Amino acid sequence: MNQSDAAFGVVPLVISLAIAVLMIAAMWKVFSKAGRPGWAAIIPIYNLYVLLKVAGRPGWWLILFIIPLVNIVMSIIISLDVAKSFGKGGAFGFFGLWLFGFIGYPVLGFGSARYQGPAAA
Repeated sequence: MNQSDAAFGVVPLVISLAIAVLMIAAMWKVFSKAGRPGWAAIIPIYNLYVLLKVAGRPGWWLILFIIPLVNIVMSIIISLDVAKSFGKGGAFGFFGLWLFGFIGYPVLGFGSARYQGPAAA
């Protein structure tokens, strides 16, 4: 194993860690803007529960994330609801939060978006 082979392992690791830190910080800010505890961003499963609450969905929906394929549909719905809760449109919810969350959540967290609460059903 030479040095270039080792770099192939280190570079993706550094990039992955940088994205993870960015996402934790962004989710922390999103939760804080929504009046939820920011530290929830670092607790697995609980952070999804808090995201459900930010989106205005019931906590029992967390169970639906266990079901294959249903979890994909649920994540799209939650992304759309979170976008609406911050006054953004459906396109931002789908593309910005669901498809490119590593860009969309920092935009919500560090940008000028304000939490308006879940849309009335």
